[in-house]
Amino acid sequence: MPSCCYDDEYGEMFTSREAARTAARFRRKGLRGTAAELAKAVQAVSPPGGLLIEVGGGTGQIQVALLEAGAVAKSLNIELSDNWEEAASKLIDEHGLAGRVDRRIGDFVDHASMLPIAEVVVMHRVICCYPDWRAMLTSASSRAQGVIGVTIPAYRWWTRGLIRLENLTLKLRGMRFRAFVHPTQPMIEMMESAGFSVVYDQSRLVWRTIVFQRPPPAG
Repeated sequence: MPSCCYDDEYGEMFTSREAARTAARFRRKGLRGTAAELAKAVQAVSPPGGLLIEVGGGTGQIQVALLEAGAVAKSLNIELSDNWEEAASKLIDEHGLAGRVDRRIGDFVDHASMLPIAEVVVMHRVICCYPDWRAMLTSASSRAQGVIGVTIPAYRWWTRGLIRLENLTLKLRGMRFRAFVHPTQPMIEMMESAGFSVVYDQSRLVWRTIVFQRPPPAG
């Protein structure tokens, strides 16, 4: 049993139909919005040729973009639900990346210790789907050798209001999935205490993109 959500709870929210639509949109328009912003910011500070772990990467659009740009050599995606897998497999095959992408099902927090160390860990609009942000960032910092990139809701009154409204709607529909707007400053302080520094920080109307980097060991 995952630490945060049951597989069917997450899968009920993020369906295979949504996965197919997401992949189709990427085929038409490429990487856009905060996903493109996060990928560009991560690429700017990551030495090429390493391993990327993406938590909740969906159909893997960010991974495809970073692999094709040469920013990373391989990627590992971990998801709570298998609803993304069919669409992701097709997209990865279309880009000739099947041998460079490893996809796994499970809770990242529960499975982090069993994953390899990576140069980069990415969590795009994922921490807001998880109640325990401390556990999520602790797991990420234990796997990331150099860079962690996240996209989270900006901690503002209107984003908190929007999420409360969304959660009420989900409750009325009988769905158990809930979203969260976690306070940002404690996240930054926690990452700094783990040896990371903020190297990119951009807030939009709803979303905030932050990239942390840990300097290589001296000598």
